[in-house]
Amino acid sequence: MTTRSWRWGVRVLWSGGVAVGSFLRSLRERDLNYDPREVRAPEWTFDVHRHDLGREVPGPPCDGGVWQRARPLVESYEFTPPEIVRGFYEAASELLGRDMVLQARLPAVRFLMGVRVTQVRDEVSEQHSLWGWSYQTLQGHLERGRVDYELIKHHDTGAVEFVARSHSQLHPRAPWWMRWGWRLVGRRTQLRFYRRAGQRLRLLLNDDAGPIVVTPRTVERTGRWSLTVPDPLL
Repeated sequence: MTTRSWRWGVRVLWSGGVAVGSFLRSLRERDLNYDPREVRAPEWTFDVHRHDLGREVPGPPCDGGVWQRARPLVESYEFTPPEIVRGFYEAASELLGRDMVLQARLPAVRFLMGVRVTQVRDEVSEQHSLWGWSYQTLQGHLERGRVDYELIKHHDTGAVEFVARSHSQLHPRAPWWMRWGWRLVGRRTQLRFYRRAGQRLRLLLNDDAGPIVVTPRTVERTGRWSLTVPDPLL
């Protein structure tokens, strides 16, 4: 497909003309798009979303239990609801330091934005076992901030939960039409993402028949008039 572009303060392309692999490799030279020292209320939004995944016997995670089965799903970002966000990363990359392209999916438009995994946590205490990872936004991202995904087993009760913590804001340089769109659907979509992520993780854990293969994995059912905005603010 012939790639066309317009300038509405950003580059806009037909979705079929975007090479995600090249875009992913371009992230290696980018820095974060904010200084963590800037983060404070009320300019930033702080969220904590908790999802109950089930229970095991009290104590550390059990072999083959909920916590152990959930960990690879959390590590691979399999919990992301694909109707809202899809993630792209190199299969052989180490989790810590991994660059990812997030494709935010809205009606008739896709935003491609870069993030980097900047922390991996693996903690065991008398009270709980915790494993998780965090990403932060890179230059070109529509938002600024950090998201922490945590898988926690509480040793006293055996309860296992998936927790998403974040601080974020729309980038101050976002053009007027992005600001308008964010007020209209942005925050609502953000909250729906966290709700659906927990639902999807529970669904995958309860699928006793195992995962269903979808092929081809790279299918892009965007329609003729779908547009992609790579690097909304680069």
